[in-house]
Amino acid sequence: MLEIDASMGEGGGQIVRTCLSLSMCTGTPIRLRNVRARRQNPGLRAQHLAAVRASAAICAAQVEGDDTGSMELTFRPGKPRSGRYEIDVGTAGSTMLVLQTILPALALCDEPSELVLRGGTHNPLAPTFEFVRDAWLGLVTRLGYRVHLELERHGFYPKGGGIVRASIEPFRPTGALDLMDRGPIRRRVAAVLISQLPDHIALREVNVLRESLKLPDDACFVEHVDASGPGNAVSVRIESEHVTAVFDGIGMRGVPAETVAGAVADEVRQYVDSNVAVDRYLADQILLPLALGAGGRFSTLPLSSHTRTNVDVIRKFLPVDHEVRELAPGRWSLSLRPLSGRASGASRR
Repeated sequence: MLEIDASMGEGGGQIVRTCLSLSMCTGTPIRLRNVRARRQNPGLRAQHLAAVRASAAICAAQVEGDDTGSMELTFRPGKPRSGRYEIDVGTAGSTMLVLQTILPALALCDEPSELVLRGGTHNPLAPTFEFVRDAWLGLVTRLGYRVHLELERHGFYPKGGGIVRASIEPFRPTGALDLMDRGPIRRRVAAVLISQLPDHIALREVNVLRESLKLPDDACFVEHVDASGPGNAVSVRIESEHVTAVFDGIGMRGVPAETVAGAVADEVRQYVDSNVAVDRYLADQILLPLALGAGGRFSTLPLSSHTRTNVDVIRKFLPVDHEVRELAPGRWSLSLRPLSGRASGASRR
């Protein structure tokens, strides 16, 4: 039983999800204490419980403490089983965070799996569908994961109701990722999604993105989508020679459209000006697939607390070597390599 203080480092729900993934992939039983202890509403919430219960279903785990508000969780995994799983996150909880939690374990199975996830697809403080499809899966695929993702219906906060379908083929490890240089930028695209809200909101956001990022008219789009409730999301995709980066913002009641779009534009400019390959959100979320694969290295912005915490959690489960170096002001590199020299999760299973 691996005991982990879940208040370590960043101390949020990401620790729970990373521990669940690694517990399933390595067969390690875990006990988490002080779950989200420093948050305003501590303990497990609905979106975390969705990841716990989906993980338990996949590997027939014995679970204790899977209750709303619980600050201690015990998870004893069995062997992950491929199959068809329907997962209802509930309300607008993030389907993408649940997908990222269970995908590594399903990929290590010998047979393909099919997922239907219901809940939120465009949430504040969570990766959007476009981020996962275009940025995260773009790198995960290069590591040997084979995943097809389809958005059937959008689900905006707070209504939810989105539907995502995913097919996951068995993992085929490739070589280590080497992404120190993103290469020339080939295309920049801005898109605004809107559902059951006045058109002027989307038009104001597009105007901000066009003017702030100096985009041509044919690189800016407004898409009216069919969702269960009102919603709005801003997305900018930067396609470079070696990597695609996606930057998102979610419209919220009481927040001006110009503020939402302006914040996204600021993140895009910082990324472009820094000349790094991987933005700080992708840097955090690519670590687990790297550790379970052949590892790799990439250039990125100064590391977030999420990224540093994720490294610390991974090292509790897997024998990995990591190095963080400052290459220049505002430009860093991070390398993460399994000491065994092969796919760590697969070797443990």
